[in-house]
Formats: sequence, C-alpha cells, structure tokens
Amino acid sequence: MTFSGELWDRGAASVYDEIVRHPFITGLTDGTLDHDAFRYFIVQDSHYLRAYSRALSLVAGRAPDEDAVSMFALHAANAIAVERSLHSSLLGSLGLTTADVDAAGSGPTTTAYMSYLTAVCATGTYAEAVAAVLPCYWIYRDVGRELLKRSSPDPLYRQWIETYGSEEFDEVVESVLAVTDGLDVGAAERQRCHQHFAMTCRYEWMFWDAAYHKLDWPVG
Repeated sequence: MTFSGELWDRGAASVYDEIVRHPFITGLTDGTLDHDAFRYFIVQDSHYLRAYSRALSLVAGRAPDEDAVSMFALHAANAIAVERSLHSSLLGSLGLTTADVDAAGSGPTTTAYMSYLTAVCATGTYAEAVAAVLPCYWIYRDVGRELLKRSSPDPLYRQWIETYGSEEFDEVVESVLAVTDGLDVGAAERQRCHQHFAMTCRYEWMFWDAAYHKLDWPVG
C-alpha cells in the first residue's frame, strides 16, 4: 500500500463518510442549505485560505528538492488567488465585502484549525507538514467529485462545487499525493504523520459542522 493510502485508510476513510453525509453537504446539493450558513462558510474559508497559504509556504521552505519547493510555493500563491476570487465573486453575490470578512474574524473552529496547521508546519518535519496539509487538498477534491455528480439547483452552490470538482484541481491533488508517496519516513516519524493527518481530517469535518451551526465564540 502507498503511504497516502495508508494515511487515508487509518485517518480519513470514516471521517470522509461522515462528511459526505453531513447536512451542510447534502444541503448544498439539494439547495436547502441556509444561505446564512453558506455565508458563514465562505467568510471562514477566506480566513482559512490565508492561513493555509502561509502553512504551504512553510512546507515549501522545508522541502528537500527544488521541484517540491516550487510546487508548494505555487500552491501557496494559488491559495491566495482563490481567496481573492472569493472576494470578487461569491462574497459579492452574498452581499459581503472584504471589510465584512475582516470584521467577522475567524471563528473557534477556524482559529483552532489554522493554529494547528501552522504549529505542525513550523515545528514538525517536512513529512509531518505534508501530512498535516494533505487532508485539505484531498478531502476537498473528493467532496468536489462527489458533489459534481449531484450538482445543485442553487447557482451559488453550483459555482463552488464546480471549482473543487474541476480537472485542474484534481491534477493539483495528484501532484501532492505523489510527493506524499515519495516521502522517506522512519517508524516514529510515520506515526506522527498519521496523527497529524488524522487530526486535520477531523478539523475538515469540524469546519463543515461549524458552518452548518454558524458556530460563534461563546463569550466576548
């Protein structure tokens, strides 16, 4: 089994099943999802993408070869490009501005997820950093594929689905999976990679769930 397959089987398979059954996801495809929940999701995704770009830059800085440095640096830049495209399309369609995103701030789940990713990418090994950022690539790609089969009667939701279910994004994910399968990790480091991969998979589910419930800080 490939290393990526091992990571998925042990850390993602059951979580992914819960994600595709989550009412946020099913509400996207049947069009019943509350627009306020989608608005919350897009705002939080904007904050997350900024942090994810920084995390990918840290991965690039730890990469052992020029091809991986170039790839992760490009992906870091693309994460910012996606975040900016949200501002120009989905945010506007939802009646939001960049100022609204900044004023809303990052919610509890978003803050925890961003903090965990940054900590692993800044203090862990290169392999640990790759394992930590991988679920965002992989789960989004597979969710996009699944949702493309169903589409959505809501044009806003359909636009989002078509972004992450695209062939271009599939190529990006496959390139990261190839890097993952080429990692040379010892037993102890392998276990840490499993832990980080499983943790960020959980955060992926929590991100959808926080949006569905429009989770806010309990005090302050």
